[in-house]
Amino acid sequence: MPTKILMPALSPTMTEGKLATWQKKEGDTIEAGDVIAEIETDKATMEVEAVDEGTLGKIVVPAGTDAVAVNSVIGIILDEGEDASALDDIDTGAATAPDPAPPPDPTPAPATPTAASAAAPAAPGVPTDGKRIIASPLAKRIAANEGLDLSAVSGSGPHGRIIKRDVEAALASGGAKAPAADSQSAAAPAASAPAPQIDDSTLPPFEDLPNSSMRKVIAKRLSESKQSVPHFYLTVDCELDNLLALRKELNSRSDDYKISVNDFVIRAAAITLGKVPGANAMWAGDSIKRFNRADISVAVSIPDGLITPVIRDAGSKGLIAISNEMKELAAKAREGKLMPEEYQGGTMSVSNLGMYGIKNFSAIINPPQGCILAVGAGEQRPVVKDGALAVATVMSVTLAVDHRVIDGALGAEYLAAFKPLIEDPVNMLL
Repeated sequence: MPTKILMPALSPTMTEGKLATWQKKEGDTIEAGDVIAEIETDKATMEVEAVDEGTLGKIVVPAGTDAVAVNSVIGIILDEGEDASALDDIDTGAATAPDPAPPPDPTPAPATPTAASAAAPAAPGVPTDGKRIIASPLAKRIAANEGLDLSAVSGSGPHGRIIKRDVEAALASGGAKAPAADSQSAAAPAASAPAPQIDDSTLPPFEDLPNSSMRKVIAKRLSESKQSVPHFYLTVDCELDNLLALRKELNSRSDDYKISVNDFVIRAAAITLGKVPGANAMWAGDSIKRFNRADISVAVSIPDGLITPVIRDAGSKGLIAISNEMKELAAKAREGKLMPEEYQGGTMSVSNLGMYGIKNFSAIINPPQGCILAVGAGEQRPVVKDGALAVATVMSVTLAVDHRVIDGALGAEYLAAFKPLIEDPVNMLL
């Protein structure tokens, strides 16, 4: 019997993805473990391996298709001895779970239809007698697009399920059309973030660049963070001269590693969470989750946005280990090869724009974390030491804090413990 290849869920939160490429073509022999396709999620591009052997009989979803729902059929594998005729009876609709029972209506149902309900037309595919129609998502989509009333269609799939060929047959025979919705009474679904209305005729020449899955998720998550998380910001200046001298000395000892300023920042951020455990927390509605380990998410810029691979238990790792792990994770991020466990679950984030010459900035919290540290460039500034004017290399860092979790005094305590580690970094080696 032919085997369906389903769109996999590559992370706990994934609901859809882009089928980036097919590594096999129709007619190719497939062995278990072969890479057959690449799926682009909101975070990375990941390979899909075959779990069965046979021949790729049909590609249902072509390469480059965006917004493919999890558990949708993307291809079909034929067993040994089967030919293309075996595909005829295969339903290529998405695998669906049984419909959940509707929640109880808090208000009693009226004994007779109201004027509003009597005037409202039935939606495509919803019978007026209240009976539920069993149809594949693909069949429903085609019916909705063509205005076909599924209540008048007989299903030939398992248990009378309406599938694609039933809809196509009904359309070919001039099946009943669903009543058109009243444009005055039908309410369009509300968009969570409506696009601005732009008069293109007033704009200079431009090109429309479709948003990738990653860019859509970034827009959604950061909009929600800025709108729903009560941010406040604390900034402190740290002198870097001792850190730069120590970094130069450590890097001169071997060619096997190259420690960056950011590696010092990651370790200092993690050590400070150990010193100020109240800051290593996140809001969870009915509770505040306080963590016993510092897992530091580090923002990495990639072509279509940014991603935050995580250095696990960074406070227990040395600078060389952090440096090597960060380089490996950053390379995988830029290649789109990060696994979900490598970018999910951090307890705090670090975002460094110092390499771009940015003096200071305020970052948006990466939900559900409680804070994010924004790191600016080190630059020579005039400072006063022992009552005399001097010049020092100074770096500004700004802590963005979720006020539901961390109050101002606690945030200040965190920066007060972070600053000495940066200014006297030998303490990080002890």
